[in-house]
Amino acid sequence: MSDFDLVLQGNVVCFDGIKENGWIAVANSRVVLTGEGSPPSARDRHTLKGSWIFPGVIDSQVHSRSQKNQEGFELSTRAAAAGGVTTICDMPFDDDFLICNVERFESKRRDAEREAHVDVALFATIDPAVGTGAILDLAAAGACSFKFSTFEAHPTRFPRTPTPMLLDAFRVVAGTGLVACAHNENQEIITEMTRRAGERGMTGPEVHAWARPPVNEALAMLEIYEAGVAAGAHAHVVHCSIPRGIEICEAYKRQGHRVSVEVLLPFLFLTDEDVMRFGAFAKINPPVRGTAERKGLWQHLTAGHVDLVSTDHVAWSRDRKSNPDMLKNSSGVPGLELLLPLLVTGCLERGAALPLITRCLAFNPARHFRLAPAKGALEPGCDADIAVVEPADYRYDPARGHTCVDWSPYDGRRLRARVAATWRRGEMIFDGTTILSAPGSGRFVRPLLGNRPVAPPR
Repeated sequence: MSDFDLVLQGNVVCFDGIKENGWIAVANSRVVLTGEGSPPSARDRHTLKGSWIFPGVIDSQVHSRSQKNQEGFELSTRAAAAGGVTTICDMPFDDDFLICNVERFESKRRDAEREAHVDVALFATIDPAVGTGAILDLAAAGACSFKFSTFEAHPTRFPRTPTPMLLDAFRVVAGTGLVACAHNENQEIITEMTRRAGERGMTGPEVHAWARPPVNEALAMLEIYEAGVAAGAHAHVVHCSIPRGIEICEAYKRQGHRVSVEVLLPFLFLTDEDVMRFGAFAKINPPVRGTAERKGLWQHLTAGHVDLVSTDHVAWSRDRKSNPDMLKNSSGVPGLELLLPLLVTGCLERGAALPLITRCLAFNPARHFRLAPAKGALEPGCDADIAVVEPADYRYDPARGHTCVDWSPYDGRRLRARVAATWRRGEMIFDGTTILSAPGSGRFVRPLLGNRPVAPPR
């Protein structure tokens, strides 16, 4: 009899290099042995010549419930499984259900455990009208991080945290050992620029970026990082669209401060030309920028200056993206099933090293959200969360994908890689064509602080 349930052999992409002709042996849902060369026997063995074996992706930013009765965990995590994503970190800004107290957090946790195909970690936030009093209880309930915003996208679903309260919140979060994250846009600049756009009668696709100039984002990042310095918190900017923002983060790192920065998939693959082509279907906050900004972000990514890459996935119904006035449409795009194949494609096209993908999509997120050592690597003791990617040449058709909407700003995009299989804790949940897992087979995952998990609430 074999000692192993599963053995995969191929090019294993680690955070610091690629093990060509490497192998991974799995038993009881965990990686138990790794090596190179001739692999051991197993009850289920796959030789994957020419393919890449990645740790299961952790998507650091997903909005499964931004619109009522639209997507939800069952559908978002199906798309995740098809994209090699084995853990999602879901945002707290649910439609009419801000995750700002333990009762709501526990309700959402139960929904995730009942519906999800992949593992789920949950963000929490505060209600600025109530204050910071729930943060410690939410941390005890298992929140993976806290997200705030320097900009009001919606008064109740996505409220702004005023600067004095942001400081207070960062101080409390610092005491939990978790990361304080923030949406990085300046309220005053956007309000004034939007007013000016209205005076000029601007309604086309170009108005969104015009009303949100790069300086708006840079100023917000400075506020977030300075709040972190003052509060003694690890301050994280959740979506940087400008190279200047990465430079700001690097400056704080050189000064010894605990800061980090995240770049979204759209910022690496879309430009203002795509916005003109797709209109509101390419609208996100902060906005997609120009070709020069995209090039600069890739330079920072390959230099190791970007900590996390995520999708900020949200699958709005078409009616929320079809208003002829650009500013009246919802912001955000789907991307869960494309995160890994698009990033592999981008690296292949630029000659960039594939291990940067493992770092930004698995290794770093696992440590950022305190999900390591169970998540984020293909090493003995880790959960056997595995994504296999094979070379391919095709154009993306959202109508034939696994995302719950039939639109995408990546519609027609040529890809050079596809996800051939996904394993979650040693169980194949996607075979390259079909989702094999059942709703509710995913688990809620809570952060580890030190060697012990945050205690559940009494």
